[in-house]
Amino acid sequence: MRQPVPPLESSASADTVLAAEGLGKRYGGFVALADVSVAFTRGRLTAIIGPNGAGKSTFFALLSGAATPSSGRIRLEGADIAGQAQFRFARMGIARSYQITSLFPELTAHENVRVACQAVHAPARRDLWRGRSHYRALVEEADAALAQVGLLARRSRPASRLAHGEQRALEIAVALAGRPKLLLLDEPTAGMSPEETKEMMDLIARLATERTVLLVEHKMKLVMGLAERIVVLHQGRLLASGSPDDIRVHPEVRRVYLGEGRSGRG
Repeated sequence: MRQPVPPLESSASADTVLAAEGLGKRYGGFVALADVSVAFTRGRLTAIIGPNGAGKSTFFALLSGAATPSSGRIRLEGADIAGQAQFRFARMGIARSYQITSLFPELTAHENVRVACQAVHAPARRDLWRGRSHYRALVEEADAALAQVGLLARRSRPASRLAHGEQRALEIAVALAGRPKLLLLDEPTAGMSPEETKEMMDLIARLATERTVLLVEHKMKLVMGLAERIVVLHQGRLLASGSPDDIRVHPEVRRVYLGEGRSGRG
């Protein structure tokens, strides 16, 4: 059996926001992720790629607190946060959007984001549906998040009446409600038209100037043109990590992924 070429880079540094150390996840006898160590630095846009079943979704679930590691550590600015509840991940500054849009369809764009603001920043004992005059700061923060994704003019429109691309942008605004240090985006262009895809990638590029962004995306041309760094997973293990130029010429990546022209879902 051919052994993977060692990763091009993975060690943590003083600029590290989040680091996975020997991260693994088992479901019974099935190993979904095994001994993954990789660090993510401030203000950098990193794409996570790999063939079907590579472990990308599992990796995102662990980094966002949606799943608990079977082994290893997750360090946020040096502190081990593995095993904590997902809402604590959000309050510590890790936000995630999902491949399938998850919104309150009958609430307006503003209400969707404001609920997220209240959930992250307001104590749970407060009444979630209290009048907006009592939550002026949260209202302003929700509008600021909508402005960041270009939806302020749609603030009063129900989520169900937004176009697909706008719904995806709204989901990112919901994620931004927590003022995250780290933003995890799971296939944000899924189901989009070419025009919507371009708008979304432009938005992601802007967002990445202010925070660390991790992106799972199967459209390789977009990944290569947008990401500063690419992490490649294969069969639950870290195969390579480096610049787009490094990944293009990496022999094992070309063999198991890029050269086969697969979609990268998984």
